[in-house]
Amino acid sequence: MYISFDQMSENSRIWVYQANRKLTSAEQQWISDKLKVFCEQWNTHGALMPTSFAIRFDQVILMAVDESQLGASGCSIDSSVRTLKEIEKQLQINLLDQGKVSFLSAGNDFEMTSVLGVKAILKEGKIKPDTVILNPLIAKKSDLDKKWLIPAKESWLNKYFANS
Repeated sequence: MYISFDQMSENSRIWVYQANRKLTSAEQQWISDKLKVFCEQWNTHGALMPTSFAIRFDQVILMAVDESQLGASGCSIDSSVRTLKEIEKQLQINLLDQGKVSFLSAGNDFEMTSVLGVKAILKEGKIKPDTVILNPLIAKKSDLDKKWLIPAKESWLNKYFANS
């Protein structure tokens, strides 16, 4: 069953999906409509789960499940991935590729590069130790406050700043 994202428990499980480009307002509305319908029927072994989603930075989709009463099964997670694949196909975007590094530029714009392109971005000075990066590996909604947007020096990118 769909619940507003801000009403989800802080212990809700979170998945982070980053689009490879900014989404238009119309695309965000289409995604919101599709995900709301999906969340209304998202279930595990036939039992509806409290679920939600949010779109951030015009490019990031957060999916949430409150597992306090009932954990998300492999099949239920697979069903969400199928829905995301439909979104990818319809909008010709990439959400499921985890090889992306997202950060806030000096102008506070949300930018993205591939993991393979990180060294070049670092060399250009676009990412510095204090540059805010997005940590896509958060596990709970409560992580959004302190573990989602973090300085690069507190992430896996820290290894590149050792000589700075």
